[in-house]
Amino acid sequence: MSEIAQTPTDGLKKRVASIDILRGLVMLLMLVDHVRERYFYHLNVSDPVDVDSTSPELFFTRTMAHFCAPVFVFLTGLSAWLYSHPSNKAPRSATPFLFKRGMFIIFVEIAVINWMWMGTYDTLWLQVMWAIGVSMVSLSVLCKLPYKLILALGLLIVCGHNLLSPITFAPGEFGYNLWAILHDRGFIFESESFKIKASYPVLPWIGVILLGYSMGPLYSQAVEGSKRQSTLVKLGVAMWVVLLILRGFNIYGETLPWESQQDFTHTLMSFLAFTKYPPSLDFVLFTLATAFLVLAALENVNNRLTKSIETFGSAPMFYYVVHLFVLLVSYRIVFNVFGANHGEYFAFDYVWQIWFISVLLAGALYWPTKVFSKFKHNSSNPIVKYL
Repeated sequence: MSEIAQTPTDGLKKRVASIDILRGLVMLLMLVDHVRERYFYHLNVSDPVDVDSTSPELFFTRTMAHFCAPVFVFLTGLSAWLYSHPSNKAPRSATPFLFKRGMFIIFVEIAVINWMWMGTYDTLWLQVMWAIGVSMVSLSVLCKLPYKLILALGLLIVCGHNLLSPITFAPGEFGYNLWAILHDRGFIFESESFKIKASYPVLPWIGVILLGYSMGPLYSQAVEGSKRQSTLVKLGVAMWVVLLILRGFNIYGETLPWESQQDFTHTLMSFLAFTKYPPSLDFVLFTLATAFLVLAALENVNNRLTKSIETFGSAPMFYYVVHLFVLLVSYRIVFNVFGANHGEYFAFDYVWQIWFISVLLAGALYWPTKVFSKFKHNSSNPIVKYL
């Protein structure tokens, strides 16, 4: 049995499984955050989270969701490298797949997901799926560059984009729309009946997907699991050290400095109040460093719990669309039955209710996601593969 467990093919399956497990974990955290946004909107949190007005339990609930976007975008880049370097087959170009998949995701964001968030279409919010789609389209071109140049460009964008923060454009000024899309949030179109807002500045996310692609060789069949684990741990620890230095002394990487508060918990909250729009260097260090350590820990994990979590990461688009639909419909039903209890909203009274409902929804969505995942992997339909 030990010899079979060490075969290259089985090792590759474990490595891909660890990626899907991590992706599944962040999808579950995403569910918690979206339940919060749907059923706790009367206490909506700012970016970065306001330490003075946000309770610790709500702050840390929101902070855990910070792992979702960077980890997902990073793993998208990593998966693109795996796609272009299939096991026991000749390398192939990832460009056509990335471009078509990216455009498809942008279309779904505009045509489907925006409505599922708002239930109306008077404003088009270009959010995380938009950022992922644009990042994939960008990678479809940039993946043709030499490997070292891709890595250098990813590091330059992620580490250097905070230097661009002083650059601003007023609405209507030449360059405003492009800069709102790339680095600053803002409305890029407004009329009496319709608006478009770029909510997820895409430039830093392009840097993150490039770093994910650059990490691909670490998951090649030629790299032993122990070496990969060691590398991931070293990278994670090194990034945490850099974060503690940069953030600890308020040197660079974050627009809002942390300050000592009335107690340890609130001081920690101030330290972790990282900017997400656009994701600051400290935000990326915090999330990806932790992700590397989790990936290392998942290298040889294979049990019923991780297999269940892996299911959510094996059909992410399907799960994403379905959970938004369930949240929209359930909220409207509950609102019509019970009415508003917090101003104009129906909302939970306590943060623990967010987690409780999230657990129930995860259980309810598990079997549909598992069935679709199996159907997707057995289907030759390219549209189904995209889901």
